[in-house]
Amino acid sequence: MNNPRTLGLVTQNPTPITYFNRYTGEEETEPVYGEKWLRWVYETGIGQGFLHSVVKRSLFSRFYGWRMDRAASRSKVAPFIESYGLDVADFADAPDSYKTFNEFFIRKLKESARPISTEHDVAVFPADGRHLGFQDISKTQGVYAKGQRFDLDTFLGDAALAKRYSDGAMVISRLCPVDYHRYHFTCEGVPSEPRLINGPLFSVNPIALRRDLRYLFENKRMLCSLQSELFGQVLCLEIGATCVGSIVQTYEPERKVEKGAEKGMFRFGGSCTILLFEQGRIELAADLCEQTEKSTEVFARMGDTLGKALS
Repeated sequence: MNNPRTLGLVTQNPTPITYFNRYTGEEETEPVYGEKWLRWVYETGIGQGFLHSVVKRSLFSRFYGWRMDRAASRSKVAPFIESYGLDVADFADAPDSYKTFNEFFIRKLKESARPISTEHDVAVFPADGRHLGFQDISKTQGVYAKGQRFDLDTFLGDAALAKRYSDGAMVISRLCPVDYHRYHFTCEGVPSEPRLINGPLFSVNPIALRRDLRYLFENKRMLCSLQSELFGQVLCLEIGATCVGSIVQTYEPERKVEKGAEKGMFRFGGSCTILLFEQGRIELAADLCEQTEKSTEVFARMGDTLGKALS
């Protein structure tokens, strides 16, 4: 019998992507933007060939980003808002004010839409998204799929730095195309200059990451350290991905920032941020750890509690 994957066909009844919604207390199914295309690229033989020859290359993502910056892309804004049920009351600007899709994609929100936890010893999620939290990276046996371990050496591009965080905590925050795409500082502190670690641009959707976690820690990424009085040195990383036009840093290095201050933004595409805390510095939120143990992401918004300081 012919194998559908060999023929380049997406299999019937694919496994849905589900997550735990912190606000409803329910497990929900994620509507995946471009799902058929993603499954063809990552779940078929022909698609895999196209992935490695074309899709992972920066030229492909730059071309898509260029399209989303053209005036014609404005026509996509209203259907996108309707299809994914976005709450326009949160927008800082009127939906019809955006001149391109990318301008809409990097939209700002009203301050009241994302209140920042005011508890002194609390760190907050840096972005809207679906999150995984690991209290001790060294004990992690499965990230997105059983048996997949996170390679800190490759991810950080620095063996000494990787050793420093090898027993620490890690939070992965995955942003879907439907999410608010600006990211913020998890706590107060003084941020360093960002450092680029170059790499390809694979998707960071679970459809891709369940097949190969290396996509996450080999993709193009930006790293900065945030020196915090309560949380020590926190590493903040933003991960590029397929069709992400660029990672834009908007903060000023070496100047103190407040918790929840804007750090930067992703242009079009699904994206990801990762936080690394030194051992003994933070206790991650209970629901985050409990759901991660079940390999389930937690949906939470930027500004909500990620964990509490231990020092």
